[in-house]
Amino acid sequence: MLKIGQKATVEITGYTSEGLGVCRIDGCAVFVPNAIRGEVCEVAVSYVSRNSAQAKLTKLLEPSAHRMSRRLCPDSKRCGGCALHHMDYAEELCFKAQKVTDALNRIGGQSLNTVPILGGDGSVRRFPALTAGPLDETQELRVPLACLSYRNKAQYPVQEQKGKVAAGFYRQRTHEVIPIERCAILPPEFDAAKEAILRWANENRVPAYEEATGKGLLRHVYLRRGVRTGQVMVCIVAAGDRLPQTDRMLAGLRQSVPGLQSVALAVNQKPGNAILGDEFHTLFGTDAIEDELCGFRFRLSPRSFYQVNPAQAERLYELAVSLADLKRNETVLDLYCGTGTITLALSRAAGKAVGVEIVPQAIEDAKENARRNGVENTEFFCADASEAARRFAAKGTRPDCIVVDPPRKGLAPDVIDAIAEMSPARLVYVSCDPATLARDVSLLTARGYDLKSAEAVDMFPRTFHVESVVKLIRQ
Repeated sequence: MLKIGQKATVEITGYTSEGLGVCRIDGCAVFVPNAIRGEVCEVAVSYVSRNSAQAKLTKLLEPSAHRMSRRLCPDSKRCGGCALHHMDYAEELCFKAQKVTDALNRIGGQSLNTVPILGGDGSVRRFPALTAGPLDETQELRVPLACLSYRNKAQYPVQEQKGKVAAGFYRQRTHEVIPIERCAILPPEFDAAKEAILRWANENRVPAYEEATGKGLLRHVYLRRGVRTGQVMVCIVAAGDRLPQTDRMLAGLRQSVPGLQSVALAVNQKPGNAILGDEFHTLFGTDAIEDELCGFRFRLSPRSFYQVNPAQAERLYELAVSLADLKRNETVLDLYCGTGTITLALSRAAGKAVGVEIVPQAIEDAKENARRNGVENTEFFCADASEAARRFAAKGTRPDCIVVDPPRKGLAPDVIDAIAEMSPARLVYVSCDPATLARDVSLLTARGYDLKSAEAVDMFPRTFHVESVVKLIRQ
């Protein structure tokens, strides 16, 4: 049995799904943060459970050729946002491709070679299975510029620290705010907006909200940016419906933030960790910003769902449309359609594209987006997947193809049943969680579908998250 504080010299042989290095000590699996496969290092056990343990890397004896300094983000060891700043981009892509492959094989019952991965720089990478050794030097990518400053949304929690209001990101698995001066995956406009709000708050003694007591005012600084339009939205989340010295705050933002289009107050007086409330007040400019994606123009309010990496979202949607293999006389059903981004992309190839979403406001946004873009071969209705199946059955028709992009928890059992009932010839599944994707692939293959293709898409460079797209066909 391992003991806390026990030291050992180990070789890192692989990764967990969260990017922790894996080694073995006395036959026990041990997870080591900030370690890279192939490295030999000294570690000290820091946590022990029944089946595994965690250790801290204390000395690097044989570093990997893929190890990088944390110059791009000195705060990454403390911040809970990005877990992979210690490795170069080649190794990151290899880890993510293997993560998707392992899930589909181990959970989904498949027998795949390592799936290809579409990198954040637009490259398609194909790797052999992970081994303990480093990749060839010819595959070295380091970190492409396209994988930095890519996010179009940020949510900074606010907290009082040492008598001042600070904002940043939570330390992993805590609600301790780590102040961040410059985040490498966010645009510089966000840093300027955050700093302008902190200056206003500290100069005017605007108190930060305290989760424990419910006292204070400022909760979050919520930011969005249209990558194609350059329009910036600043949304201040507060536990009250008024802000002191609003004119000073607006003046600071207008002076500091290029492209400032909208400033809003989001009122959230409820306890808990939900960010946005239900009440919004426009303090400056418009109540929404706009951006372009796949040639369509979208209106983005604070609550609108929109992919955080637009460049990769376009590639992801193009891949989904290609896999759908639609004809001009076919009908495609887009479940979990949100505000209609994938539905509109599908409409260009199909005779008719139908979007289904259970959130009423999202359906209204989807209809408005179709109208604004002059798309006439779409239909949107608010329902769950079971209701969608009943509607198609009542018409005596079925969709030729179904596209799903569910939340991280994957498809509910009744949605799996509804898809099987509609029995489309093709199913395209877009997923942000390889494990739930693999679980659902297993359930769908049991209902008469075969996995035709699978690909990983790196939507979130420098983090351990990865998107996947698979195509299933009816047997």
